[in-house]
Amino acid sequence: MIGEALLFYMFAGILIMSACGVILARNPVHSVLFLIVCFLNGTGLFLLLQAELLAMLLSIVYVGAVAVLFLFIVMMLDIDFQELRQGFSRYAPFSALIGIILAAELALVMWTWPATKQLTKTVALHSSTMTNTQMVGSVLYTDYILPFQLAGLILLVAMIGAITLTLRFRPETRRQDPNQQMRRHPSDTLTLHKIESGKGVSL
Repeated sequence: MIGEALLFYMFAGILIMSACGVILARNPVHSVLFLIVCFLNGTGLFLLLQAELLAMLLSIVYVGAVAVLFLFIVMMLDIDFQELRQGFSRYAPFSALIGIILAAELALVMWTWPATKQLTKTVALHSSTMTNTQMVGSVLYTDYILPFQLAGLILLVAMIGAITLTLRFRPETRRQDPNQQMRRHPSDTLTLHKIESGKGVSL
């Protein structure tokens, strides 16, 4: 028990400090790196709770895909951060108000929203007969199937929108046409010249 408590406080403390680093870091690349540290420590907390599926999803999906994608995007985009910071002082009071409202909502949820009896009975029933992965799948695809499908639909629409915005036709952009490349004849791109011995080539 003492070892688990020490691990919990270690993971939780590093998680809180790295979360503050995500917000307070001036360099966006450093913010993404702090975010990766948050994900890794969250993985450790899930392992302490014996939620192996959530731990692996957090480490593989978020660290291996999402966070690395964010890092590449931030490094590749040419963003003028001085221009972005110019309006910070003007919107600071409004941002502080939104932060206070969100913090109050989270506190209200934590103190006044107990676990439902039905969900508690479901978890207690499945925990003795199913593995962690089977139990999460059973609850997700039975009790929460509609929100799960709705979230998938929203992600699909967002993905189609991102692809549409990225693949806009721009006349100045050079693009490859694989069909035209496959249909072309060697004579269109290759010219053979017979050079006599001792004479050079004049272009």
